Amino acid sequence: MQLITLKKNMTKIIAIANQKGGVGKTTTTINLATALCSVGKSVLVVDLDPQSNASTGLGISLEKRKINIYDLLISQQHDVKAIKSTLIPKLDIIPTTIDLAGAEIELSDLKDRETRLKTILAQITTYDNIIIDCPPALGLLTINGLIASNSVIIPLQCEFFALEGLSALMKTIQSIKENFNRNLDIEGVVLTMHDKRNTLTLLVENDVREYF
Repeated sequence: MQLITLKKNMTKIIAIANQKGGVGKTTTTINLATALCSVGKSVLVVDLDPQSNASTGLGISLEKRKINIYDLLISQQHDVKAIKSTLIPKLDIIPTTIDLAGAEIELSDLKDRETRLKTILAQITTYDNIIIDCPPALGLLTINGLIASNSVIIPLQCEFFALEGLSALMKTIQSIKENFNRNLDIEGVVLTMHDKRNTLTLLVENDVREYF
């Protein structure tokens, strides 16, 4: 008889992305991470948005962010000191600060600028899930997030211009699949600020289902 050893499930990395601001990316990130922890999963949130709302929302003070995702991206090395625990069991975060806003310019002149986050996260193997809160733009930070991920969730606000700009995001995802990460899948679209009593919400939902 031959004994077959099954590999432990690899960490699943999910990017939360939409270049529009105020659509609920950070809220989706925090709630999804908390929900996964509530069913026994261990989760690491990566705050890749210079606004650092995920860091603040999960209770990480500025004093605890001296080593953050900005430092890791620039050095391209993982530092365990960057990971901070939260009040939620099994939920940790790599926080950020406003300094990350300058990373777009600094990264543009560095080698492997598109894959730096992937290199860092490849060194972190102790979590069931890693969730990346991407910034509201399609710059190098979001590209790093998408290249490092297995899948992407797109939060979409139920508003009049909900689909505006979505085609640009889809083109970016397709380009990344073709050039950097052929395994990147669209996990789904999350309709945020969804109110079934509102006719506009239903119209937006129908438009999104038709678009996809």
